[in-house]
Amino acid sequence: MFELDAILNAFFTLLVTIDPVGLAPIFIGITVGMKKFERRSLALRACIIALGLMTLFLIAGQIILDTLGITIHAFRVAGGLLLFYTAFEMVFGARQERKEKTTETAISKDQIANLAVFPLALPLIAGPGAISATILLSTQFESSWEWRGVLFAVIAFVILLVYVAFIASELLSKYLGDTGRMIMTRLLGVLLAALSVQFVIDGVKALVA
Repeated sequence: MFELDAILNAFFTLLVTIDPVGLAPIFIGITVGMKKFERRSLALRACIIALGLMTLFLIAGQIILDTLGITIHAFRVAGGLLLFYTAFEMVFGARQERKEKTTETAISKDQIANLAVFPLALPLIAGPGAISATILLSTQFESSWEWRGVLFAVIAFVILLVYVAFIASELLSKYLGDTGRMIMTRLLGVLLAALSVQFVIDGVKALVA
């Protein structure tokens, strides 16, 4: 029913925006001193909460836009610009630094018991970029429930990859190293920049028409 390229576009947009590989070293920093079962429990809880948040915006995103009187074309331009900003941070390394500062703030305030909610689920996994991308993607194919079902499966799969990255974070950090993570993040940032520009172009064309 839906073209493969639309599904792949949704997958890569969410994958690059959430960036499971980039989150892995941050997860290591958050869980220092925790036992293995505690880390797995924290990772699972964070991923479930993030999935719930993104599902909420998947279902209610269009309703929120309609309530505020925002056209999807205008949101597509704004969301594309926001995703481009995220890509810019990834290419120049600013995003990783910002996420690490967020993590340090959370720990310094003794919020360890709620790490699954903040900063893991929000804003590290289900951040502004991921939420914007979810709303943007949900409005394709006239917001049909069939497409939303497909998109939910894509979101769930990406969140699953995040969970796998958390569980394998020590191995990923060991084999990729700082240089490997840097190359991966910047490459994904370039891809996200191209996708975000396409969102803006599509939105502008629709507004002009």
